[in-house]
Amino acid sequence: MTTGLERVLRPGRIGRLALPHRIVMGAMHLGWENRDDDGRALAAFYLARVAGGAGLMVTGGAAVSAAGADVPGFGVLDDAAFRDRLRRVAGEVGAAGGLLALQLFHAGRYARPAADGPRPVAPSAVPSPISRLTPDALPAAGVARIVEDFARGAHHARELGFSAVEIMGSEGYLIDQFLSPLTNRRDDEWGGDPQRRMRFGVAVVRAVRAAVGADFPVVMRMTGDDLLPGGTDRDTVAQYARALVAAGADALNVGVGWHESPVPTVQAVVPPGHWVPVASVVKAAVGGLPVLASNRINRLTQAEAILAGTTLDLVSMARPFLADPALVERSRAGRPVNICVACNQACIDRSLVGAVVSCMVNPLVGREADPGSGAAPAGTDPTASAELPASTDPTGSADPPMPAEPVIHVEPVTRAGPVVRVGAVAGSRAVAVVGAGPAGLRAAHDLALAGHRVTVYEADREPGGQFRLACRVPGKADYAETIRFLTAELTRLGVVLHTGRPVAGADEDLLRRYDGVIVATGVVPRRPDLPGGALPHVRDYGTAFTDDALGRRVAVIGGGGIAVDLAHLASEPGAGPPRQVTILLRGDRLAPRMGRSTRWAVLAELRRRQVTVVTGVRGLRVDPDAVHLVDGTGAARSVPADTVVVAAGQLPADALVRTVRRVGVWHRVVGGARDTVGLDAVRAIAEGHAAALAFQRAARGTGRALRVGEPA
Repeated sequence: MTTGLERVLRPGRIGRLALPHRIVMGAMHLGWENRDDDGRALAAFYLARVAGGAGLMVTGGAAVSAAGADVPGFGVLDDAAFRDRLRRVAGEVGAAGGLLALQLFHAGRYARPAADGPRPVAPSAVPSPISRLTPDALPAAGVARIVEDFARGAHHARELGFSAVEIMGSEGYLIDQFLSPLTNRRDDEWGGDPQRRMRFGVAVVRAVRAAVGADFPVVMRMTGDDLLPGGTDRDTVAQYARALVAAGADALNVGVGWHESPVPTVQAVVPPGHWVPVASVVKAAVGGLPVLASNRINRLTQAEAILAGTTLDLVSMARPFLADPALVERSRAGRPVNICVACNQACIDRSLVGAVVSCMVNPLVGREADPGSGAAPAGTDPTASAELPASTDPTGSADPPMPAEPVIHVEPVTRAGPVVRVGAVAGSRAVAVVGAGPAGLRAAHDLALAGHRVTVYEADREPGGQFRLACRVPGKADYAETIRFLTAELTRLGVVLHTGRPVAGADEDLLRRYDGVIVATGVVPRRPDLPGGALPHVRDYGTAFTDDALGRRVAVIGGGGIAVDLAHLASEPGAGPPRQVTILLRGDRLAPRMGRSTRWAVLAELRRRQVTVVTGVRGLRVDPDAVHLVDGTGAARSVPADTVVVAAGQLPADALVRTVRRVGVWHRVVGGARDTVGLDAVRAIAEGHAAALAFQRAARGTGRALRVGEPA
């Protein structure tokens, strides 16, 4: 056992359910709960986390009725086919020694139904900024029916083989809507004062308890602070928590904020552990009952500090289990962990629109059932060769012929972490990965896991690529952890990493030594033809990110995510007076491609720091003291600036591609080197993963991929 995690790794308990440690994997809607595969993919997702040491896991929401479904395609417990899938999931997780709680869910006014679906319902007809619909106010009989729906859902959970249930009463969904005076304007037995507004949530817990019996664990996910002006006050929250306990809850999992709250809760700008005091207030109200802290906790060391410094009993972590299924076992063993960076790009942002969830730093999410089956992303270099030449080695020695089938070691589902590992077979191939940014490192990692001999060449003195820049932005320090994790894994797997070694047109002989080459050389900043652009105080964004000598007046030319990150970095409080930062963009909307769950929070932070944004810019000209322009209103303006940063796009760093094609070696081009249109880290890392799979398919020559095994 690793020292320093004694409290985290201490066994716990919820009701009569014994827990192996104090970490609970929080609920996440994944987007494939209703996939027509008999529950295979969903089971594989949870089994990978069991193998990585997860204790109690909570499923994404299962709607207790059709009207309670969040989005079209959401699983509904009245659907017998959905229950059959859940039965398989619960059965396989239980057989592997895992613990799985089913979350009982009703969206209320947040529901976004299909055109032919049932209307959203809520305690009162208060419009929803999430669904942009006005729900129907429930009659008293309808309220009672929903209480019965929760009870029936709990009965299903026990009958299907789940270890517990969690009632979703947080984040602004239906139960929260009954509790809040903002959304409950009734004056009957279900509303009118705090006691009557509490009644619905209490009635749900009481009905669920009656449905499952005294010995089945019931967790209530409740909101400790809704972060809404005029919302539920803290005295009411404390009374409500005590009433939930009296009604039969075995534990309270404390969430923070509603989806419509104007305060960020899970974004990278929120410091880790920021919301722990909210859970501590609930714990003080209920005494000995187990209470879980949650929101923006992404390391077991943070959880250890929470358990050591408070009276809280358990810590809920959700997205970190997407990033690293083996989070617990890696931490227990003192191994590097693939840290969740709270980008939200492939998880929350997709979930909010009903899309399939994945993870930026772990593209295997959703592919656990068939980790080698991921198709190469659309647009992958069509001229890349599909066949491999006879195997060669960089040292000049020839390998034996590749066997028809590799040696695949299928390891039992245990808490050791790996699920499937492909051994270093006699026919393993030599692969060069050029570029050690996120895409290249991911490709090298997956190839090495598959048993190939991998060498990485990086032109810069350090690996990391664009993530080395991103980790300097406030709230994005954890991007450095992604690089640290991948480079540590490459060392463990025997990958050779050459830094300060560019590969160029003169390296044809070097490239011929390899069976395959993955070009992951990234991007270069675009430098538009700008009058005054050659002045010494004009920098491209790459230089600006690493330059600690920015002036006190900074003008950023560009309107994308990089420009926003630069403004965030330049406006960070520090020694001396605050910088005057101005963003100049051609369009009328800043960072339009930034994720919907993050954009508003980051822009609010820029406003708080008094960053000026000028839209509709044209006619730019730089002189030594200012940037001159015409703004969107047609007015001529001069923006004082002693540092001008150009963040006006990127170009592929693709000079090596022509050389690789000329050599004739099997190759793939990934990430920004392939194309910068629509480029983001999610796509780049996924393409690195897909390139590794493509090489394996070509290496085998059978059209079927090898399995990239260890959870990453």
